[in-house]
Amino acid sequence: MVARLALVFVLLTSLVGVAGAQPDTLSRAQSLYAEAQAFYLAKNFDAAAEGFKKVYDTKPTPNFLYNAAAAYHMKGKTANDLAAYELAVQYYGKYLTADPSTADKPTVEKTIAVLTAEIERLKALAAAPTPPPEATTPSAEVAALGDVATRSLVVIETEPQGANIYLDDKSKGVFAQTPWSGSLDGQHKILIEKRGHKLVDSMIAPDPNRLVVLQIVLAEEDYLGWLEIKANIPGALVYSDDKAAGPIGKTPFSGNFKPGKHKIWIAADGYDEYSEEIEVVAGKTHEVAANLRGAPVGYLNIRGANLDRARVSVDGAVVCERGPCRVPVREGKRSIVVSRGGFKPYRARLELQAKTELTVQPSLVKRPGRTDAVVAYIFTAILAGGGTGAYFYQRGLKMDDSMYDKRDYIKYGAYAGWGLAGVVGLSAIYYTFRDKGPPSTGTIDVKALALTPSVGSDFAGLSLGGGF
Repeated sequence: MVARLALVFVLLTSLVGVAGAQPDTLSRAQSLYAEAQAFYLAKNFDAAAEGFKKVYDTKPTPNFLYNAAAAYHMKGKTANDLAAYELAVQYYGKYLTADPSTADKPTVEKTIAVLTAEIERLKALAAAPTPPPEATTPSAEVAALGDVATRSLVVIETEPQGANIYLDDKSKGVFAQTPWSGSLDGQHKILIEKRGHKLVDSMIAPDPNRLVVLQIVLAEEDYLGWLEIKANIPGALVYSDDKAAGPIGKTPFSGNFKPGKHKIWIAADGYDEYSEEIEVVAGKTHEVAANLRGAPVGYLNIRGANLDRARVSVDGAVVCERGPCRVPVREGKRSIVVSRGGFKPYRARLELQAKTELTVQPSLVKRPGRTDAVVAYIFTAILAGGGTGAYFYQRGLKMDDSMYDKRDYIKYGAYAGWGLAGVVGLSAIYYTFRDKGPPSTGTIDVKALALTPSVGSDFAGLSLGGGF
């Protein structure tokens, strides 16, 4: 098998020589895009909108519909043009129809609502016998939307098609597959990989004034093997050979691998880690099917004041050296201790369930002073010392001593001093260890985490989600 050289062409409108090597549709789309964008920058919004519609007819991509809507939107705002607003609403709607799962759907829907209200306002003002001054200026709601910028567009194509696209690095998982077109913000490193072909990387910087096309001919590579990893838990982290180097991707995972022996780890919160020794053979596919065992975790979320130097322990094991913190904890009954020097610890026996977040907000109380214990210890020492001194004093009296007849009284006084010292000493010990003052308290809140179906081309399962 003869490996073809990998040729990477980033085709911009200004690069005429390279553009001639593109398929006619891409070459025409680039030319039309540059022309439409030039009209947009010149504020010739009608010509810009027509141009973006021609680009869409040449290469149907939802962002071209968005750009046409943006051109009509800006004409409506600049000239207070009712018809332009109507066309903007129409093409924003077409954009959402062409790409119903777009991430900016809520923003576009809000824009449609604002422009629709503006259309009704302008119609009502036009029907008035004498249009008021505000008929010539956009409403505050339209002004609040600001100026609309056109979307840059990136097209990535490979020969052969169906290659995996990774954005910046492989640890984030597959971004898309070729052929792909869409918007990207900022400069990115693009990694493209297909079974039996060499990995290709390229830098790409989207430009709103040009249609950027990345065309790659993938070189065949017969000395590499191909690894496919599937797991019952989608999104589990995949490690290879050296865990300290970080994950190489997420399940489901696929990619070229050097021939030879490797160790694979697959890990997900709340599940026992899966590991396997594998041997990859050049030109062949090695499949790993991991079944992660264990119960999905719940999350313990410790929040509140005076926690910046607090330590959190679960069942005697420290899970957080400094609060506040949020940590995964296996389901079941757990003993929670939140402690900090100079404060009373907060203790609780809680039951943590899987797929829930248990938020604990401890209110730590400062430990009270032990002045009463110190005073009691001082009196204990005085009484004990006085009793001991009296005892030895009476022992040293002789027959000719004037106090000899009172020796028994002195001895009994020593015994009394020792007795009082014992009583006060016990009080001192009590004052030392008693739980003086109110205890640390806490509030507990439980929130369920959502389980949503996750389905892909080669996996199905449940994913854990929730907002925090």
